[in-house]
Amino acid sequence: MLNQLALQNLRGQLQQNEPMSKHTTWRVGGMADWFYKPADSQDLMTLMQQLPPELPIFWLGLGSNLLVRDGGLRGLVIATSGLLNEIKLLDNAQLYVEAGVSCAKVARFASQQGLDGIAFLAGIPGTMGGALAMNAGAFGGETWESVTQVKTLNRQGQIHTRLPANYDIGYRHVKGHDNEWFLAATLQLKTQIDENQKAKIKALLQKRNDTQPIGLPSCGSVFRNPPGDYAARLIEQAGWKGYCLGGACVSEKHANFIINQNNATAKEIEALIHRVQADIKARTGITLQYEVKIIGSQ
Repeated sequence: MLNQLALQNLRGQLQQNEPMSKHTTWRVGGMADWFYKPADSQDLMTLMQQLPPELPIFWLGLGSNLLVRDGGLRGLVIATSGLLNEIKLLDNAQLYVEAGVSCAKVARFASQQGLDGIAFLAGIPGTMGGALAMNAGAFGGETWESVTQVKTLNRQGQIHTRLPANYDIGYRHVKGHDNEWFLAATLQLKTQIDENQKAKIKALLQKRNDTQPIGLPSCGSVFRNPPGDYAARLIEQAGWKGYCLGGACVSEKHANFIINQNNATAKEIEALIHRVQADIKARTGITLQYEVKIIGSQ
């Protein structure tokens, strides 16, 4: 058990029994035993050096792409959104971006600097840390296509610099060092090729608004696209659009989104995910893989 009094020289905010429904885009989730908002990377190093080795740790960005079960989380949640928020221009068309910066802000900043290559990030409802962890993508682009190096923090409070070659990177998949988390990334961009970068980002966002249930509580895409097909097409073809289980509903606008339409519980959302997955498997033989991460106690 983490004892608040045993932690010394911290400059962030430590809270106990924090409702995760306040921090996830689905607006569901039970209590986290402990919830920490770090002051900066140095503060995180100080924290890590004092944590019991058996204490589970969960890193949280904007809370998208995440389902926290109703029983909550045992251990410590570290929230980075809006806290690890440095973004700056380096030499040779490179950006340095900390993990808590929203993907949309990264896209806008690059555009303002006259750089191209990451406009697709405008369509990702998460932070840079989350995008790095899952190789997030949209509109044909993927996060790690632009990464030249990352800065990570391990369980012992040590900071490392890693290269893409140190990771197994694929579609919505990044595998690297265990018990090591992303603090920042350096991105190699292109000098602007598209003369109307702002219009390009605006068009991408308009496409997102036209095709996705923006403004309603969801996690983003629930399932990964299977090879050569689209999860949304399979789910829509199977007739799931508009189907509800309790307060959880398959979106009428985009079949790969499940929305919290009427005070859904995490249990209802997870059960609906399982039903859709099982039905698509029975109809097509395809097992849809989760894009959403499901964590916590039942």
